[in-house]
Amino acid sequence: MILLGWCTASVSAQDWARSTLDKSPRHGEYVTLTAAGGRKLQAWVVYPQVKDKAPVVIMIHEIFGLSDWAREMADELAGAGYIVVEPDLLSGLGPAPVAPSATPTQPSAAGAPYIAAQPGGTAAFPDRSAVVRAVSALPDAQVLSDLDAAADYGKKLPAANGNLFVTGFCWGGGKSFLFSTHRPDLSAAFVFYGPPPPADAMKSITAPVYGFYAGDDARITATVPQTIVDMKAAGKVYDPVIYDGAGHGFMRAGEAPDANAANSAARAEGFRRLINLLGGVH
Repeated sequence: MILLGWCTASVSAQDWARSTLDKSPRHGEYVTLTAAGGRKLQAWVVYPQVKDKAPVVIMIHEIFGLSDWAREMADELAGAGYIVVEPDLLSGLGPAPVAPSATPTQPSAAGAPYIAAQPGGTAAFPDRSAVVRAVSALPDAQVLSDLDAAADYGKKLPAANGNLFVTGFCWGGGKSFLFSTHRPDLSAAFVFYGPPPPADAMKSITAPVYGFYAGDDARITATVPQTIVDMKAAGKVYDPVIYDGAGHGFMRAGEAPDANAANSAARAEGFRRLINLLGGVH
């Protein structure tokens, strides 16, 4: 099924995200990962400016792919002291390959290609809708394999301290919850406005799961009460917070120049909670 309703807030040209990223003092780079079956994929990796070894956070992009905002979000989390590995789950899956470039491209005009993957295996999509369709169609088995490759890479980094977390947004929020059912060495999972996995799969979760939800997002937030019941029945830790008045995608929408007050507040509170939880469990 193609889920075109995901993350309905606008993600038109994100010059503000790119500008913020361009000013970052942190080291970010693209790396090539190898997943199961020899599949090659790209990942955006950002390092914190810290003296000691740091925890690794696997970040899962929205249904809009590895956008400027997705990379900027990874950079911001790295600024709080974490190594962030953000795989491009559309690597190699576009309709037409394009030459690598030093900087990612975002849709800026009608018909302009949307570059979802990055140097070392880029793929051009004709527009944002094509990216949404492609991400929606990704098989869970492939997504989990790609995330395993990102996690294995991150844990082996010389600068990593061995602690592993996962977070994701929108479509990626659901996949972060799913990854917690699959990966036993996670210290915690942080789910931003994503749906839960099947109740039977929750039995295999070993890490606490923290949810971040929008009050004005019944499509997703209406799943929270049953998820509380299912996680409790499975004997798992699940701690959701709902931000009143915020809409789906508030971590991105709340950062935009035209953000409304509710999204802006939820964005600030959600990020503070994320950092506090990371600081409390690693």
